[in-house]
Amino acid sequence: MTQSSKGIRRWSVVCALVVGVGTGVVAAAPAATAAPYCGIHWGSLPKTAKITETAPIVNVRAGQHACFDRMVVDVRAGGADGYFVKYVDTVRQDGSGFAVPLRGGARLEVVVVAAAYDDSYRPTYRPANRSELVNVAGWQTFRQIAWAGSFEGQSTIGLGVRARLPFRVFVLQGPGAGSRFVIDVAHRW
Repeated sequence: MTQSSKGIRRWSVVCALVVGVGTGVVAAAPAATAAPYCGIHWGSLPKTAKITETAPIVNVRAGQHACFDRMVVDVRAGGADGYFVKYVDTVRQDGSGFAVPLRGGARLEVVVVAAAYDDSYRPTYRPANRSELVNVAGWQTFRQIAWAGSFEGQSTIGLGVRARLPFRVFVLQGPGAGSRFVIDVAHRW
């Protein structure tokens, strides 16, 4: 056996001992991880989309689903697609900056780049009750949906939720030439 092969053999023995071969040491299997709730991988960081079109808001509505609560902002023909949605300490009214009181352990500020008025400044969406756009009493995640105003071509909605939970935001085209901003907040992590 040459000096070189003796060195390789010694190195192989050292490597085998380090990984536990021949020492009775057994490597632990990786810890099992729980499957995500309902397959949700959304997270709770801010979500944004680039503005390419604008059109006025005509309605705000909400619905309950098996794994999440959903808020939908309907936009008139012409569509709209820009948004900024994030968790904040306080949702503020557009223009004035006054705080919008919201029930729940966390608050989502939903800003859609869509005014609540047309090109002649006539209202296209005028909520009957600015503090309760949709009655979400007893829902699993949503606690309150409140209007924060429309100013300089964008509108803000305060969404009070049970806790800082994962959420997603996306835009759907239609029906017709309109579009819909969709905000889903998971029931849990």
